[in-house]
Amino acid sequence: MPDTADSDAFIAGLPKAELHLHIEGSLEPEQMFAFARRNRIQIPFASVEQLRAAYSFTQLQDFLDIYYQGADVLRTEEDFHDLALAYFTRAHADGVVHAEIFFDPQTHTDRGLPFGVAADGLLAGMKTAEERFGITSKLILCFLRHLDEAAAFATLQAAEPWLDRIAAVGLDSSEVGHPPEKFARVFAAAGAAGLKRVAHAGEEGPPAYVLEALDLLHIDRLDHGNRALESPELVTRLARSGIALTVCPLSNLKLCVVGDVAQHPIPAMLKHGLRATINSDDPAYFGGYVADNYRAVAPYLDRRDLVTLARNSFLGSFLPDDAVTRHLAAVDAFAA
Repeated sequence: MPDTADSDAFIAGLPKAELHLHIEGSLEPEQMFAFARRNRIQIPFASVEQLRAAYSFTQLQDFLDIYYQGADVLRTEEDFHDLALAYFTRAHADGVVHAEIFFDPQTHTDRGLPFGVAADGLLAGMKTAEERFGITSKLILCFLRHLDEAAAFATLQAAEPWLDRIAAVGLDSSEVGHPPEKFARVFAAAGAAGLKRVAHAGEEGPPAYVLEALDLLHIDRLDHGNRALESPELVTRLARSGIALTVCPLSNLKLCVVGDVAQHPIPAMLKHGLRATINSDDPAYFGGYVADNYRAVAPYLDRRDLVTLARNSFLGSFLPDDAVTRHLAAVDAFAA
C-alpha cells in the first residue's frame, strides 16, 4: 500500500464488520464530561485534556481501572442510546456496515442500575443506527472474569427477558489469573439457551487459556488470540477450524502486548491461514476506531490482505448465510 492517501481512501470505503468493540470503551472524554454534567456527577478530572493525559497504560489493569471509573457517568437509557449512536456514527464513516458489540452489564448492575437501563438503551441506539445509517448490529453480553461464577450466573438470569435480543455471551476484563475454565458451567448454560459464545483469551494470558476457551467454553469466536502463535499445534488447529480471531492492533500497542505495530502478529496470522479480523476494542482509550486499526497495519500488508481481513469480518460474524453472501459480494465489488 505505497500511496498513503490512496490506502486511506481504500480502507475507509472497504465494507467491513466490527466484531470486537466494547461499547463502554467508546466513551470519548468529551462525552464523559457531557454525561457527568447531565447526570450531576463529579469526576476527578478538571478538563478533557487532563482526562486524555490519564490514558497512559502499561498493562490491561491500568486501563480497566479508569474504564470502570468512566462508566460511572452512564446512568440512564438515554445515555446508553447516545453512547451507542456516537459509536455507530464513527463506524459508518469507517465503512462499517455490521457490528457485534460487547456490553458489560455487571459494570452497571453492581452500581445499582437495573439490567434493562443498559440493555434497552443500547438496543434503542442500535435501532436508531440501523434506521439512520443502515448498519445492522448484534448485542453480546460479557461476563467480567474478575468476578465469580455465581455473579455470572446471576447476570445470565437477569438477562432472561432480553435473551431474544442478545446474540451471544462473552468473557472480558482481567485475563491473567482468571482462566476460562472458571466460567465453563455458565457458558454451558448460555449455550443451552441458544446463545453463541465468544471469549477473550491469549491477549495477556497464555496459549493454555485459548485451549480452555475452545475445549471448555466451546467458543464460536476467539477474541484477541495473539499468544496462540506461541503454539504451532494450536495455530494449526485454529486454521483448520476456521474460527475467527478478533484482533485489535492499536489496543495491543497501547497495552504493551506488542512493542511496536511493526511487530504485530496480523501478517503472521494471515500467513498461517488464520481467519483474523481487525477491530478497535476500546477506541476512545486506545487511540483509534476500526479504520485507524486497518491503517496501522496496512504498511505491513498488501491490498489483497486488507480485502481478506474485510471478508473474514463477515465470515466470522453471527449473520445468517444470505446476509454474509451479500456482504462478501459487496467487498469483492469494491475491491475490483
